[in-house]
Amino acid sequence: MGGVLRVLLVLALLGGGGLGTAPGSARAAPTPGPCLQGVLPSGALSLFCIPVTGWNGDLVVFAHGYVAFNAPLGFYHLNFGSAYLPDLTQSLGFAFATTSYRTNGLAILEGVDDIRELVAAFPGVAGRPPGRTYITGASEGGIISALLVEQSPGLFGGGLAACGLIGDFRKQLNYFGDFRVLFDYFFPGLIPGSPISIPQQVIDDWDVTYVPAIRDALAGNPAAAGELIRTSKAPIDPRDPATVVSTTINVLWYNVFGTNDGAAKLGGNPYDNRRRWYWGSSDDVRLNVSVPRFEADPAALAALAPYQTSGLLTIPLVTPHTTGDEIIPFWHELLYLRKASLSGRGRLTPIPVFRYGHCEFTTGELLVAFALLVWQVTGNPLDGISERFDLARPRRGNAR
Repeated sequence: MGGVLRVLLVLALLGGGGLGTAPGSARAAPTPGPCLQGVLPSGALSLFCIPVTGWNGDLVVFAHGYVAFNAPLGFYHLNFGSAYLPDLTQSLGFAFATTSYRTNGLAILEGVDDIRELVAAFPGVAGRPPGRTYITGASEGGIISALLVEQSPGLFGGGLAACGLIGDFRKQLNYFGDFRVLFDYFFPGLIPGSPISIPQQVIDDWDVTYVPAIRDALAGNPAAAGELIRTSKAPIDPRDPATVVSTTINVLWYNVFGTNDGAAKLGGNPYDNRRRWYWGSSDDVRLNVSVPRFEADPAALAALAPYQTSGLLTIPLVTPHTTGDEIIPFWHELLYLRKASLSGRGRLTPIPVFRYGHCEFTTGELLVAFALLVWQVTGNPLDGISERFDLARPRRGNAR
């Protein structure tokens, strides 16, 4: 059955309340239990939550999104609008587990290993292994989830990778670098340093000094702002001019906070635009002659290989993604779909959500995606969503 038909069927089940609970026979909702914190062998923090009553025996593992290298270790992105993911998950009958990872910043490979340690630690906390384990994640956690589904199918029944950079990791790094190159061309001198070297002062003063300066510059030169968006191909909402500002600031944040950390962990600069032809400006020849060119370090390029997904799927993977994602563009879904199609596995279900913004889902949209995953893994509908949650109320979350 095609992915679109599967989504429509789940939507019909949700809308009709037909999720395995007959009229007049609704069961009591599970009771969320207290969460136990610990430390994994890697030094990453762990969090385990098991329902006091109504546990169905299964486990949902959550991989959080990108966190700046200079932030403290912690449990990030657990609040989704008014919903708290550990409580939401337990209210559906599942145990919940997450980890801080052992490091922040670029933490994909470390996150993959830390999730494996998290799964291995769960039976010691719960007193028994889970019946099934689902890996879920958003943004950076999305690629962590996809890599785990590809590489460790024996640990998981299936995975949900939301708004993840799953199509091409190097292309994503070049997207951030290209945006900074083009911003510096249209707004020269505004941000010190270069696309591949960020002064500490820019990092320290980003919110206080540079974000207001960028806002003022965009407002003062809307023509240049428009050319920046056209040449970078960064998504905006054409109905909302304010998204030019949000896209610009959000994408530049990753260049500022991710560049030095990424280069240190990859062993050099991975960004390369020597042969890039930028187009969409009022004078593309002048643009391409004027912009600085950077060459990637061979060591950094070699280090990228473990970050690339394969598309080889032996268990289900569901991938919701907003079509107007300015940080991790939707083209990742198209590239990954091609990988999965070439592998011949047929276990991928992409779910496009037609909206601007990074990980801008409603609670209901993610519950539908998760219900679809459970159905694909078990052959049974997820019980009790429509009775316990108002899926029509928009509760948007965001995960870097």
